[in-house]
Amino acid sequence: MASNEKALLDFQMRVRQLILQFQEMKKENEELYAMVDKIEQDQKGLRAKLEEKQRQYDSLKMAKMISVSDEDVEMTKKRLSKLIRDVNKCIAVLTDQKTE
Repeated sequence: MASNEKALLDFQMRVRQLILQFQEMKKENEELYAMVDKIEQDQKGLRAKLEEKQRQYDSLKMAKMISVSDEDVEMTKKRLSKLIRDVNKCIAVLTDQKTE
């Protein structure tokens, strides 16, 4: 009987150890799930910020393409003036050829 009692005590002790280990693992599991939830929330926030920044960037890029600076206007005027001079020269050449 003594060996049966010893085996029973060993079994009880092992069961208690397993229960303690289970409780520790359960607590760790809950902590890990909490960490995962927090990381997922952070990730959602970062994705929202990224999307907002992307929209802002696209808006800025569009505004930059649409905006006309004084320098662009001046360069366009110079190009048009040069084209008009070239056309006038061509007309003068054609007129001279016609009169000859």
